[in-house]
Amino acid sequence: MSLPHAILTALLERPASSGLDLTRRFDRSIGYFWSATHQQIYRELGRLEAEGHIRALPAEQPVRGQKKAYEVLPAGRAELARWTAAAQDPKPHRDALLLRLRAAAVVGTAGLDADLRRHLELHRRQLAEYREIEQRDFPAGDDDSAQARLQHLVLRAGIELETFWTQWLTEALANLPVVEGEPG
Repeated sequence: MSLPHAILTALLERPASSGLDLTRRFDRSIGYFWSATHQQIYRELGRLEAEGHIRALPAEQPVRGQKKAYEVLPAGRAELARWTAAAQDPKPHRDALLLRLRAAAVVGTAGLDADLRRHLELHRRQLAEYREIEQRDFPAGDDDSAQARLQHLVLRAGIELETFWTQWLTEALANLPVVEGEPG
């Protein structure tokens, strides 16, 4: 149920965004913690408009194929506020890598080290990207608004999660039994 709320948030942060603008924002920021394809975004824009939460802004001159820009209506803002204030339990964590490691404890670890190294590299790259974003968008002491502080807090969660994964994967690799015939 969170995709419509992610879209409402994005439209309130940057009013008059088009579906393409939203897709790009999901690729660059919101998608780091809530991913969606452009088809999902466009489908949800239609639903939000039908529910009266957003509306397409009138075009100055109607042109065929012109991209629609959207704005959040009072009902959409109220829905986002309701959802933000509602209690929600954490979702159970599901991670195939953790399950595969547990399975490796009973069937053997052959081939697992290469994928652990691949995951480690992916998490290191993501961590580097988050740190670059932090340096660019939140230089020391530059969180002067409540909105900026909360956005930085979300980014810090990403940094902390990637830091955890890089440390944990390094530890997992150090504790993985060496399988004969594989490089150690």
